[in-house]
Amino acid sequence: MGGEMHFSSLSYLLLLLISFPLFSHAQVDTPKPPPSPSSYTPPDNYLIDCGSSGKTVLDDGRTFKSDSDTSNFLKTNEDIVTSVDQNILSDTVSNSSSPLFRSARIFSEVSLYTFITKPGRHWVRLYFFPLPHQLYNLTVAIFTVQTEKFVLLHEFSVRDNSKGVFKEYLVNTTGRFSLQFKPKKGSCAFVNAIEVVSAPDQLISDSASSVPQWRTINGISNYALQVSLRLNVGGPVLSPKNDTLSRTWLPDTPFNAFPEGAKTVMGSKPIIYPDGGATPLIAPNSVYSTAEVMADSETTNPNFNLTWEVNVEQSFSYFIRMHFCDIVSQSPNDLYFNVYINGMMGVSGLDLTTKTGGRLNAAYYTDLVLNATAVTNGSIKIQVGPTVDSNLHKAILNGLEVIKMSNEADSLDGLFAVDGSYKGPGRIKMKIVAGVGLAMGAVALLGLAIVFVRWKKRPKDWKKKQSFSSWLLPLHACQSTRGGFLSSKSSSRRSSIFSSRKSKSTHSSFFTGLGRFFTVTELERATQNFDEKTVIGVGGFGKVYIGALEDGTKVAIKRGSNGSEQGINEFQTEIQMLSKLRHRHLVSLVGFCDQQQEMILVYEYMANGPLRDHIYGSNKPTLSWKQRLEICIGAARGLHYLHTGTSQGIIHRDVKTTNILLDENFVAKVSDFGLSKDAPMDQGYVSTAVKGSFGYLDPEYFRRQQLTEKSDVYSFGVVLFEVLCARPVICPKLPKEQVSLADWAMHWQRKGMIEKIIDPAIARAVSSESLRKYVEAAEKCLAEHGVDRPGMGDVLWNLEYALQLQEAATQIHLPEDKSANLIAFKKPGEQRSEDSHVSGATDDSEVTVGSPVFHQMGNFQGR
Repeated sequence: MGGEMHFSSLSYLLLLLISFPLFSHAQVDTPKPPPSPSSYTPPDNYLIDCGSSGKTVLDDGRTFKSDSDTSNFLKTNEDIVTSVDQNILSDTVSNSSSPLFRSARIFSEVSLYTFITKPGRHWVRLYFFPLPHQLYNLTVAIFTVQTEKFVLLHEFSVRDNSKGVFKEYLVNTTGRFSLQFKPKKGSCAFVNAIEVVSAPDQLISDSASSVPQWRTINGISNYALQVSLRLNVGGPVLSPKNDTLSRTWLPDTPFNAFPEGAKTVMGSKPIIYPDGGATPLIAPNSVYSTAEVMADSETTNPNFNLTWEVNVEQSFSYFIRMHFCDIVSQSPNDLYFNVYINGMMGVSGLDLTTKTGGRLNAAYYTDLVLNATAVTNGSIKIQVGPTVDSNLHKAILNGLEVIKMSNEADSLDGLFAVDGSYKGPGRIKMKIVAGVGLAMGAVALLGLAIVFVRWKKRPKDWKKKQSFSSWLLPLHACQSTRGGFLSSKSSSRRSSIFSSRKSKSTHSSFFTGLGRFFTVTELERATQNFDEKTVIGVGGFGKVYIGALEDGTKVAIKRGSNGSEQGINEFQTEIQMLSKLRHRHLVSLVGFCDQQQEMILVYEYMANGPLRDHIYGSNKPTLSWKQRLEICIGAARGLHYLHTGTSQGIIHRDVKTTNILLDENFVAKVSDFGLSKDAPMDQGYVSTAVKGSFGYLDPEYFRRQQLTEKSDVYSFGVVLFEVLCARPVICPKLPKEQVSLADWAMHWQRKGMIEKIIDPAIARAVSSESLRKYVEAAEKCLAEHGVDRPGMGDVLWNLEYALQLQEAATQIHLPEDKSANLIAFKKPGEQRSEDSHVSGATDDSEVTVGSPVFHQMGNFQGR
């Protein structure tokens, strides 16, 4: 549907006549008035029938004012404004459904409607129908519609003169709200009707659960929204007469992708609106009174999903609201099911009885945000179905709303901002091309300068020697290729890793900055022909083996899987990044192999493996609080070097406890640079697809697809809480509020009771002052917006201070019964509880860990 509602057949004639907002006196067709407010009086209620010579009264009682009555709202050149009133024209026009489509305002230059409004969300509804005109052909009109901040339509046109187009938006206003109509050069703009009407504050929450990541997305009020689709599942069309906010709800039948598995049901009892939950303003009784449920299956496998598929525009995130009401159960807790969005878990184990306080026939809704990178093939697939371990085989859906969210350009139509600037990926390419052009020009000028200098200093007898090339040679041509330019043979070999995986090179040597080039034969000897017994880990790139070189040096050998396009990118990035990085707290690249269609990376061996194995999920001895602090400090130093130790800086993009490895002395080293990006030099972020790992992903990066160094800081904040609490960052089987460690830890921190959830194994040893400083650092890392987060240097300073406080506390002699300076809420010798650690629950759902020595995480990539 893509945000448009097209109407052409007589079957929708009545719908369009009444499908526009009602104000305060809406009558709701309900068997019994609900206890919650069922009506709403909008403070702002601007209704304009553009081009009309008189008022237009719809059959639902709303009155749209004429041009003359609303002239004070329009700022334009009167010479370029044309009104067209076709109320008495041909049958084609008179049959264009709503009377609002029978007149229009036409603009040949930029024109502005301005309204004085109260702060808050407002419905903005626009009507377009290309009426015939003696001077303007409106079917070829191309124009842009925008507010002060948001682009609503960019180079929009209505080619079909047999259909009216209705656009519905929700936009936050702050007192003065303008709609600008901007024709493309040589064209015109037009509009048939405009509505700017207040929406209830509680209609759209400022937060929602994200898909595919298990966390909360905040700041939804900062986005403009466009209604793509609103469905009354299992029921008929609902016109504005039957809706508390004059919305139109369409039947779900055209969007039901599996009608054979669905059964339409209708409730017979009044709908209950629980306190603090759904209200008639969220959706009317009629929506909650009908539904689609799972039909009785005639197969041996009764588990299937009810499925609805909606066509949408790619490159946008979507706000999805799902309405539920148990109108089918005879007893509580009979409905227990999952919700999936594009194949990803949206809600796990939804129990409607629990959500509605133990009542049947009670309305409930849930909001989800689907990231733009997960919108594939131009469609969104919404599914409900029983959980794997459920024997109830029941699921239900009563209503569905799919709403587009503005993008990084603050646009709902393309990537052009209100100032006309382009915010898409092409702008980076253009900047790169410009930069390359400037660099080439600078090199050319430098070359000319060198030639000029050489010419001035040429020997007097240069003609006799016939050595024209001798004074044009590079100034340092006599230097070794190891210290300067690679020989042609070396250069060719070096470039092979970035060209073809079918390299046939068979030589072993060292290359400047890239480490040792290994042959496949050497690595086969090191791993006993890649014996499975030497496998110490499996990741998205491939298997990791432990090996020993000819001199006895132990190494970790990461062998890429055949046919992995993602692996090629990681292989190249890892070599490029590590070739310019050397630091005590970064895992070193020993060398690589790019031979016989193999992609193999060789690293220094980290004897104690990933940090996470020493915190939970294994039988390794528990790290002390001091050890944990020292490890976090080491990792922070490594990240700080990444961000500041090179001329441009590097963003790791996948910071997590499985990518912090420990050597034989428990020195922490950051690893896995396959997703890393060079930090931006010309702006504060890199526009790129969302990649990372569940639970650690920066929500600002997730929403806006703008990667910054502060994205690493956020991920490191999650690591700090993971180290403190000793539990996975994502536990889907826990209650919803505990699923995300970041959210759960911040909840207790805001209550000033973080000690309630820290690892019992270290609780008695943690100094309260050290804990306070540590948690303060972690909390700042998890700030919602990157600009509010500290740099890694500040985080490092706070961690070092926390260590000093801990060391100072342990040096103080305390009586056994007066250890007030230490947190103690577990008895000495009490066994470490694993109750909070769900067996098998982990944040790296695509990875099987085979050993504690080396670990390569499977990466989450928005699809």
